[in-house]
Amino acid sequence: MKIAVTGTAGQVVTSLIERGTIAGHNVIAIGRPDLDLADPASVVSALEAAAPDVIVSAAAYTAVDKAETESDLAHAVNGAGAGAVAQAARLLDVPLIHISTDYVFDGTLDRPYVESDPTGPTGVYGASKLAGEQAVLDTHDNSAVLRVAWVYSPFGSNFVKTMLRLARDRDELGVVGDQVGNPTSALAIADGILQVAANMVADGSPALRGVFHMTALGEGSWADFAQAIFTASTARGGPSASVRPIGTLDYPTPATRPANSRLDCGLIAQSHGVTLPDWRTSLDVVMDRLQPAPN
Repeated sequence: MKIAVTGTAGQVVTSLIERGTIAGHNVIAIGRPDLDLADPASVVSALEAAAPDVIVSAAAYTAVDKAETESDLAHAVNGAGAGAVAQAARLLDVPLIHISTDYVFDGTLDRPYVESDPTGPTGVYGASKLAGEQAVLDTHDNSAVLRVAWVYSPFGSNFVKTMLRLARDRDELGVVGDQVGNPTSALAIADGILQVAANMVADGSPALRGVFHMTALGEGSWADFAQAIFTASTARGGPSASVRPIGTLDYPTPATRPANSRLDCGLIAQSHGVTLPDWRTSLDVVMDRLQPAPN
């Protein structure tokens, strides 16, 4: 497949380039200045020039806290920008896979969210991503929206790298213990995207389109995630720190985080045959990349 993906440096984009290339696909990453989500005209022209078999809409405004004071920009990129990508996919008559987030929910349920649960973002970032979902689905019916969560990888900035960096200077870290989710490797997300893309190119069934949740198996709090990181790091001779669980109120942020980010991924398993590995297994894969075990 020839896959055009928006963005050039994000965790999902970088992972998709790596995993797609290994699988024998031609992955073309397109970002600024050629493609700028805040400039819809550039989006259509850049994607038309790429002439792909499928488009992956991965670029986004992701500064969750900064979005609270940059609402217009967040909505321009995540809302109108996503709609422009969908318009290009419609004009090219190719499938579109759009990456979204658990932040479209308010996090108050006492169980993992399913796709049909009511949305209710609590901040600008989540609201802008929800607007993007709606723009995609309203513009191009040959689309699949994949909601992911708690993304980490060997690339870019993420929670795993932050914990390892902080552990080099501190013996103890206070980490939020009352927010629960599904830590998900961008490498696993890339593999899932490739399977969904292949399915959509080969089969026009409506069952393969719509909204799907795609996160790793298993769940944990941020404190659980941190402890697993340090356990894996210790086994590889890397930095470690003791983890002290703290409450959300002890770590205030401009944007409210969902207390429950867990997503039920039964639908994508049933429709696309996609089941991502358990997060602890995927964490080991990433840690092997970040800290190869000593000989």
